[in-house]
Amino acid sequence: MMKRIRIATVVLASIFGMTCLGASSDEGVKIIKISAKRFEYSPQQIMLKKGVPVVFQLTTEDRTHGFNIPSMNLRTDIVPGKVTELKVTPQKAGELDFFCDVFCGSGHEGMNGKITVTE
Repeated sequence: MMKRIRIATVVLASIFGMTCLGASSDEGVKIIKISAKRFEYSPQQIMLKKGVPVVFQLTTEDRTHGFNIPSMNLRTDIVPGKVTELKVTPQKAGELDFFCDVFCGSGHEGMNGKITVTE
């Protein structure tokens, strides 16, 4: 059963322009820590290299936030007191927007950032 899930994940990831990393692929992985709080992410600007594996480690201390990168079909909740990890390998160069998609009050609409993927 686990093998089928892993294969399905890899197939879906390749369709949406990213590569999922398995547990044994930790060498050479770039870790990027992102903290969320009303109404901002830190950092708001992230530079990545095409083809270099990345783990986003997402945290928040104040409330539940969302983390959404529509162009990578990547989305998760960020829950207080927990580290949420997203593992991807960018497959295309360009600029990608990310934003909070869990309403967190007045100012929520400005909670966003940009990822720049270079060759």
